[in-house]
Amino acid sequence: MMKRTLERVWSPQLRNRRSVDVYLPWSYPSGLRYPVVYMHDGQNLSDPATAFAGTWELEPTIERLADRGVEAIIVGIHNTEARLSEYSPFPDRRHGGGHADAYLEFIATTLKPRIDRLFRTRQGRDETITMGSSMGGLVSIYAYFRAPSVFGRAGVMSPAIWYGQHAVLDFIQHARTPRGRLYLDVGMQEGAGTVRDARRLGRLLVRKGFRRRSRAAAALRYVEDPHGRHQEAAWARRLEGALEFLLA
Repeated sequence: MMKRTLERVWSPQLRNRRSVDVYLPWSYPSGLRYPVVYMHDGQNLSDPATAFAGTWELEPTIERLADRGVEAIIVGIHNTEARLSEYSPFPDRRHGGGHADAYLEFIATTLKPRIDRLFRTRQGRDETITMGSSMGGLVSIYAYFRAPSVFGRAGVMSPAIWYGQHAVLDFIQHARTPRGRLYLDVGMQEGAGTVRDARRLGRLLVRKGFRRRSRAAAALRYVEDPHGRHQEAAWARRLEGALEFLLA
């Protein structure tokens, strides 16, 4: 896998800059086009020098998937000091925030056109995936329902459903159900509240028509990791299965 970094990418929506890492498959020189996975907290994916507490071990995971014919362009969007604000759809009484709409507009109207221009991407919604953990998981599930014309699939790891007094659940309840795929997981060692929230979200998705069948119009894979904690090592362990489902 080849890595390129776009430095100091300007967001007119958020009035800030950030690095964006782009991981290209080894087969990229072949001339093929690829689906794109937009991953939040991109500095944690592969480089121990920039990761907060270990990495997601992205590169060996992608190489194993490539051996099975599963390939994509991975876009790692670094976070900023305004991470909580940018990743939260609704403000929290204690932490504030609630600027996810501007963050998603940055991805959809500024970053994605640039990625599509610079690299050989498949640009349809079914080939455009958003993925993250914790607050990144929260903004990923929100993106799927808030911008269904852009994102046709989402990977939602250990989502911070609690942020904003669980308001995202009410939002999903009243949103229409787009076709596509959702991967949702949680670690059983993350705390009772986190597990309860993930299960609550899973039940809500089933009520909205998501089925645990890969060929369903709205397909869901839900995973509970018996030993998973709220940390990069656990998300790294589950990443391969998540991407395989989302890219199938």
